[in-house]
Amino acid sequence: MKFLSDEWARALKEALNADEEFRRGTAGQTVRLQQVILTPEGEVRYWIRIEDGTIDLGLGEVADPHATITQDHATAAAMARSELSPVTAFMTGRLKLSGDLGVLMGLAGPFSKLPEVMAELDVEY
Repeated sequence: MKFLSDEWARALKEALNADEEFRRGTAGQTVRLQQVILTPEGEVRYWIRIEDGTIDLGLGEVADPHATITQDHATAAAMARSELSPVTAFMTGRLKLSGDLGVLMGLAGPFSKLPEVMAELDVEY
């Protein structure tokens, strides 16, 4: 499946909801995140909504996000493949954050599972 496609969003959502460690790490949290991926063709936007251990995810916009994460396609793909850490991407300016950074810090543990979960998906970058 193609990275950042509807099929990818559905598969990632299902995989995260099936991951007990991710669900435990997000239990009790209510968060809306907007992801903005810059590609040569323009922006691709997807949203993540977490409500008490359950994730919803899709392409497009989320209303009133707590935080927005912006990066280029190469950075997003490298992080998804565990070739680049989010901390390194942020420190080198390849990943930009806006909004409530405390919310993002609170999700650092469960979101560290993303590359592991993504590795189980057959994704074309």
